[in-house]
Amino acid sequence: MGCILLTGQGVAMSQSNQKAATIVVLLGPPGAGKGTHATAMSEHLSLPHISTGDLFRENIRNNTVLGQNVKSFMNQGKLVPDELVLDMLFQRMEAPDCARGCILDGFPRTVAQAKALDAKLSKNTRIIALNFNVPDSVLIERITGRLVCKDCKKPFHKRFDPPKQANVCDTCGGTLVTREDDQENIVRKRLEVYHEESQPLIEYYAKKNDSLREVDSQNPKEQVFRDILLALSTLKTKESL
Repeated sequence: MGCILLTGQGVAMSQSNQKAATIVVLLGPPGAGKGTHATAMSEHLSLPHISTGDLFRENIRNNTVLGQNVKSFMNQGKLVPDELVLDMLFQRMEAPDCARGCILDGFPRTVAQAKALDAKLSKNTRIIALNFNVPDSVLIERITGRLVCKDCKKPFHKRFDPPKQANVCDTCGGTLVTREDDQENIVRKRLEVYHEESQPLIEYYAKKNDSLREVDSQNPKEQVFRDILLALSTLKTKESL
């Protein structure tokens, strides 16, 4: 197995192990379906799913200094600065469950972040980037329609998965709310920032040892997951995932 270690220089793959670790990078704008499929991918590959959004929200919920800084950027629809993202990410990647690699959801978002990640990994680490394609108009409907229970955190959607009673959780009876960063004005700003700063990652990974795979995220969920597995199958060698 490959092993991810947090060293004085950051995360690096152990050179002494025989099998290369696998890093699956999920690309695509917010609402493209990355998080939806990450859990099933994690189970299929036996790799942990690391969502920078979840890391952000955990710090915000705990009202850490880092969380306060992250919240100010997210509320403005801006990308969180690299140094804040890297601190949280590499700390998480130190955990034993990342020994064989991980699935990264929300990182990298810029070419600079991708290069910072590459610098922390050994040369034999296998990387595949899945790019989830979907038009902005579809994304806006998906994101702004999302609801979450304030108490049990169960997700709903105004159109695609509505609660039985408006604004009331089917499971616990809690109040359903729209997350602050799912407001339409913030969503549009996030998409604008994504297209300006994150989309160059597609070209970066396309040129990087043919590591980019395209996924049409407008298809039904079952078809999208089949396409994901087909894309991931191209990574398999004698040392399969």
